[in-house]
Parts: sequence; C-alpha cells; structure tokens
Amino acid sequence: MSQLIPVTQIEPSPSGSGADQKIQPRSFNGFYRRLRIIGGSVLFALYFGVAWLNWGGRQAVLWDLSDKKFHVFSSTFWPEDLVLLSAILLICAFGLFFLTVLAGRVWCGYACPQSVWTWVFLWTERLAEGDRSKRIKLDGAPLSLGKVARRGYKHSLWLLISLATAITFVGYFTPIRDLVTDFTSLRASGWAVFWVLFFTAATYLNAGWLREKVCFHMCPYGRFQSSMVDEDSLVISYDAARGEPRGSRRKDDVQSAVGLGDCIDCQMCVQVCPTGIDIRDGLQMECIGCAACIDACDSIMDKMGYDRGLVRYASERELQGGRSSLLRPRLVGYFAFLVVMIGLFSWGVGSRPLVTLDVERDRGMYRFTSDGKVENSYLLKLTNKSRSPKSLVITVGGIKGSTFAGPDGIVLEAGEKAEIPFSIASHSAVLLSGANDIVFQVSAPNQQEEMITATSTFIGPHVN
Repeated sequence: MSQLIPVTQIEPSPSGSGADQKIQPRSFNGFYRRLRIIGGSVLFALYFGVAWLNWGGRQAVLWDLSDKKFHVFSSTFWPEDLVLLSAILLICAFGLFFLTVLAGRVWCGYACPQSVWTWVFLWTERLAEGDRSKRIKLDGAPLSLGKVARRGYKHSLWLLISLATAITFVGYFTPIRDLVTDFTSLRASGWAVFWVLFFTAATYLNAGWLREKVCFHMCPYGRFQSSMVDEDSLVISYDAARGEPRGSRRKDDVQSAVGLGDCIDCQMCVQVCPTGIDIRDGLQMECIGCAACIDACDSIMDKMGYDRGLVRYASERELQGGRSSLLRPRLVGYFAFLVVMIGLFSWGVGSRPLVTLDVERDRGMYRFTSDGKVENSYLLKLTNKSRSPKSLVITVGGIKGSTFAGPDGIVLEAGEKAEIPFSIASHSAVLLSGANDIVFQVSAPNQQEEMITATSTFIGPHVN
C-alpha cells in the first residue's frame, strides 16, 4: 500500500516588512520562470484572443445566456445538452487529479488564473516601484509626492489590467464587439456596466491585494493535496540529506564549509516565494508549486560552484534513494478514467441528434369531435441545432385510422426553435381502454436514417 507524503502546516514566513507582514517576492530568473512566462503568455493570448475570433458568422466562443445557446467554435450546445457540459467538468476535475498525483500542484504554479494574474500584477508592481528591497523601503517611507506617484502608477496599471480582464470575461457571455462598442459610446446597459465593474473589482482585489490569501483561505485545493500525492509524486522538495546542516560561508573559504551541507542559508528560496514559505520545512499547504525556489536555489548553487538540485522536483521515494514509478494504481486509474471520459464525450458530441423533438400533451383529458371521434391535443417542440436550414416532414402513427390536424412539414432555420400545435382524432372503437401510445415521427425527405421519434399518450374513454 502506498504511503502519503505528510503535509506540514507552517505559518508563512513574512518576506516583507511592516505591521501587516506583507509578502514582497524578490525578482529572479531561471528555467522554470521562463517556462511559466511562456505558459502564461499562451494562456493570456488564448483568454484575450479567443473572445475576438469569429466562426461561421458569429463569435467563436459565446455562452449566450439570453438565447440559451452555448457556442464553442463549430458546435452549439443547448440546455438539453447539459450532460455533455457536465462531462467537460468531470474531465477537467479528473485531469486535475491526474496532474496532482503525477506532479503535485503544477496547475497552481503554472496555469491557475489566480497565479497567472498575480504574476502579472507583481510584474507591474516591480515596473512601478522597483524590486523587493525598493518596495520594502517604499512601504516604510513617509507619505510624499514621489510615493503617491509610484503607488498611483501601480494601481492605474492594476485597474487597466482588471478592466481589460472584466470586459473580456463578460464578452464570453455577450458579443464582445457590441459590448466594447457600447462602452466606448457610453450606451452600455446597466447590467453590462454592473458585471464589468464587478469583475474589475474582483480581479483588482484578488490579484492585487489578496494574492496568496486566496490560495491560503479561499481555495480548497491546497487542503486536499495531501490526500492525493503519494511517495512517488513529483513535488518541489528540499534535499535535506545534502543540504544539512546549513551554514553561511564564502565561495572560496573551504575551511568554513567543513562539516556543513550545501545549503548556505541565504534565504533566497524564501525571498522569491510568492506565498512566503520556507520550502526547507517540507511540503506545505501554502506551496503552490511555482518552482521559484528551485530557480533561486540553482542560481546560488551556480555561484557557489555546487551541483544544482538542492531544491528540485523530486518524489519522497527518490529522496530516500529509490526510483519513482509511473505505473501505480491511482495514477493509472485516473488516466484510464480520463481516456474513457474523453472518448464518451467525443462520441456524445458526434452522435447527438441535430434535430430534437419534444412532445407535450395537453393537460386536459380528451374531447369528442362533431363526428363522434375522440380527440387529444399536443404541442410539438422542434429544435434545429445544426448550422443549416432543415426541411422536415411530420408523420403520426401508433393508432390505426387516426387523423391529425396540423402541418405535415416545416422548415427550420439554423438554430431555430418552433412550437407546433397538433391534434389527433380517432374512433373510440379502435382504442384500448384508457391510455394508448401515439408515435410522432420527424424526418428529412429521403433521409429516413435521420428519423426522430417521440412517443406520447392518447387518452380515450374507458370501455366496460
């Protein structure tokens, strides 16, 4: 049975100053930072770019709540396709579980919107106020015109990014071109203004002010990671066997390094951490897996002439001298479930009918016509989910000799819904006592393989 890596609950070490213990991460360079910049740039380009793409004369991705249609490139989903949308959420959830078992919180460190936007806000903060030491000094400086100017510049950049984020987000639920035009011409509706302002404030607060507090107190992911990672999961780890005991020294002073490990206790891993923790204390709930400490430590190891990897991605088994295994039940299980779910989702999207038929029977019992027949009324609801017009033929079966009053055909435009009143009459002699099955059939001419059927009930008088 696999053992779980214990997660230590440790209060973050403040890397800033002042009474509020503000965390002021230090800037750094390294492989993982470049990887994060590339990934974040791709995500930013997708987020801000996809909203402006057109596909077949409409916005490529649009969750049109007013028309209850969800457009995703060539596919349009309707409320009755909710099971498919739910499958997407399941795929995302188990994809996250798979990544966590494989490599800890890589999602948090590289792709989570909270982390990506926080890195962008930190970059603008450094642009306006300087690196860590200058920001700490500015925090402790008395109020002055220069301080107000720098802070004003920073918050202006934050608000501009937040506004662009909010407009883009709302633009996925209402056509973004119309939204931007309405805002620039001051003709935006009250609800549009409300939601844009709401998400602007949410982005500004989350990425600018709350930052790591969102990960600490609002996100549940860090709290259940310990139940998912195991001794073979790759997590950011400090190699204590190599690094301890710690001690400061000069690069060329061999004598001072006698009896010490490779860790020179420079605190760089703490200073660059966006959540202010010390990775040397072990895996912690607050660690978001961003690998900033790896880049910082590697740069110090290079300067000292030591091998890299004192802080690195490693499993507990690897730190104990063993080899990690990919073929473990939990990881294979999540992967298999992902493959099955993706396959079922693809099959569901490909096989779902593009024309749907729902039949609602009138709540009344039945009535007699002037010629003595029994009549029931229905409402046929037809939806054309395809992107082209459909010419449809309607037929009724199930009761011998029945007649119907209603159209025998209809043309539905792309994306159109239609409600068709229908009545069916039959001689009581051919009816069973009480309820009888009646079948409605809808098909395109000469395309019987696309026939859609819906069964309803025909109510007649009880026969003694």
